Amino acid sequence: MSPFFRSPETVPSMALHEAILSSVSSVRDSLPEQHHAHFETLRQEIIDFTKVHGIPKESLTKPAALREATSKFSTQDLERLADLLERFEYLVKHKEPKKKEIDLKEAIEYAEAHYHLKEQYDSQVEFLEDVGILESGAIPGIDGNTYPIPTLEQIAMRLFERRETLHTKHDQGFTKLLLVPFGMSLDSLRETLEQFLLKYKKDHPSFDLNTDHPLFAWEDYQGGDMGDFPNLVYYPQSFDLKEHQGKTKIQILKANERFPGWTVHLLQPSDPTDSHSLGFASIPRKGEGTTHGKRIPRPSLEVNKTLNEHLSTLQKSKDDPDSPYFQEFGLTPEDWILAFMIHLKETEQPMDDWTNGRESMTGLIGSFFQSVVFVPCASWYKEGLQVDLRINGSRGRDKRIGVRSSVII
Repeated sequence: MSPFFRSPETVPSMALHEAILSSVSSVRDSLPEQHHAHFETLRQEIIDFTKVHGIPKESLTKPAALREATSKFSTQDLERLADLLERFEYLVKHKEPKKKEIDLKEAIEYAEAHYHLKEQYDSQVEFLEDVGILESGAIPGIDGNTYPIPTLEQIAMRLFERRETLHTKHDQGFTKLLLVPFGMSLDSLRETLEQFLLKYKKDHPSFDLNTDHPLFAWEDYQGGDMGDFPNLVYYPQSFDLKEHQGKTKIQILKANERFPGWTVHLLQPSDPTDSHSLGFASIPRKGEGTTHGKRIPRPSLEVNKTLNEHLSTLQKSKDDPDSPYFQEFGLTPEDWILAFMIHLKETEQPMDDWTNGRESMTGLIGSFFQSVVFVPCASWYKEGLQVDLRINGSRGRDKRIGVRSSVII
């Protein structure tokens, strides 16, 4: 029998319960800074576990209720929950992780077996250095701070600790790593993209590119994430000007997220059944999608729905472990720029060439512009031989515009 049931003391106290479920960072901030990320990782894993296994939140502080809620659990699940709670309690009480957690060997072996992490990580770090984004292992943030790139070990630990939650997403083909320097200014990333395209043309003369104007962007993108009242809002829950509940980039950076200054994603590669396939899966046209996953089959998100409908689907699904779109988020302009460059480098084909009749534009529903209440959209515009960063209304249907989603780890 699990030690979880032999010792009622392993059930977290009310104070610990609040530390797990509250978004207030006072408990985290009481820890040494080097353990903040570990605190958030463990906290989120406990939350994910309770959601996936249908454990009522209030039972975490009631031994009898918790025993009842877990009475039909397998021994493996019982031991997993006990381990999470004990590690979290130890971290909060002793201000440091349990000694056994310092050994990352198991986490790295897991990440390598399931995500061939080292190959993907090393390739993207090299790419970020080559295009000038990563200098001395870090990026400059729009807030004046410098943000080191997450280490392979940190990402491996996060993948390992969330393996219960990510199992279904892995089964659905979400195995493609994407490291995004979110804290950089969007203007800097657009300039990086433009210079990348010009260099790519120089190295690949047969690539058709408008070298005078390799990148078109609507004026809303200029400085969209900057200033005291930035126009661009990230991770909205709706496209309502007053009720969107999104955050500005500065607000996200101040919140000191799991990987400060960076977002780490898992997307589907071009062939979701082959984790080694190059590039990223395209957005299918209506009626041309595919389904992936045996545990919870996931139909592709197809075009011809409004961006409002797509956002609503992801919002309703993010906390529902039975949904095929559980814990998925729409992309931001920063995400798309990095994905486009890597896709072109790996496949020698531009991503989201909607003019070919098979692919589609990406509605970047992980963000929206407040001033016009429009959503960023991105694609390769073959007729202009350029990248096209435009905006689109959230309520209209367009057979050319769909959504690419990711799992943020």
